[in-house]
Amino acid sequence: MGYMLRTALLLGVLTGLLLFLGNVIAGQTGMLIAFIIAALMNFLSYWFSDKIVLSMYRARQITPEEAPKLHSMVEELARKANMPKPPIYLVPMEQPNAFATGRGPGKAVVAVTRGILEILDEDELKGVLAHEIAHIKNRDVLIASIAATIAGAISMIVNWLQWALIFGWGRDEENNNPLSIVGSILLIIITPIIAAIIQMAISRSREYLADETGAKLCGCPLSLARALEKIHNYAMQVPAKVNEGTAHLFIENPLKGEGLWELFSTHPSTEKRIARLMEMARRMGQGL
Repeated sequence: MGYMLRTALLLGVLTGLLLFLGNVIAGQTGMLIAFIIAALMNFLSYWFSDKIVLSMYRARQITPEEAPKLHSMVEELARKANMPKPPIYLVPMEQPNAFATGRGPGKAVVAVTRGILEILDEDELKGVLAHEIAHIKNRDVLIASIAATIAGAISMIVNWLQWALIFGWGRDEENNNPLSIVGSILLIIITPIIAAIIQMAISRSREYLADETGAKLCGCPLSLARALEKIHNYAMQVPAKVNEGTAHLFIENPLKGEGLWELFSTHPSTEKRIARLMEMARRMGQGL
């Protein structure tokens, strides 16, 4: 309950930022336009997020005949999670990774990359699939989609604000004084950072929760820990062309970097995730 309340609060702050920016640009009219944009984006993300993401990565559905073991694992994990078995998609990507997208149980899919099927053993793959099914069970896929679309709308409105400053446009004459212009410039700088931090907080919280839920579903936290370590090491070596707006959907951040980039990652550090899973394994009496 605490997690869902925290997530609802963060999404509310994102929406508030969006409306505030609309107000800065064009007063009540701007707020109304911002509200319409938020509503439209939330509608599209709710009903079509899975189709949009799968199309973006040229994913195709895998049949039970093609991968009987894969389907068997997903069916077993879905049964343990008390939810319908989600369709499975293959992403033609060499980097080992996986994600879930959609609205929730019965309305979501699990996608795995070609690379992940090549490097993980059966137990490790089961741990990854359990993590993604946990995202569906916890309805994280819907939360992540809405957060991403609102953050995207904030970026778009900040763009408008930049153009408004360039052409000297404001909602009234008062907005054209130097103090107002300085305030608008500060908003352009600060607002996207705030939106990124809020989105990051949502993503990091849900990754920890999905690790814990997934480890319980597969019954072996160490399998997921080993999988995360392998995926992390390969992701550092094998680059992937990924839309930044969807990076938070993957089990491991597919966009790797150094220094400050890691500070703004949508995922908690792999080392911390592995440490938590190892502690969980100790509590369950499993040997390391």
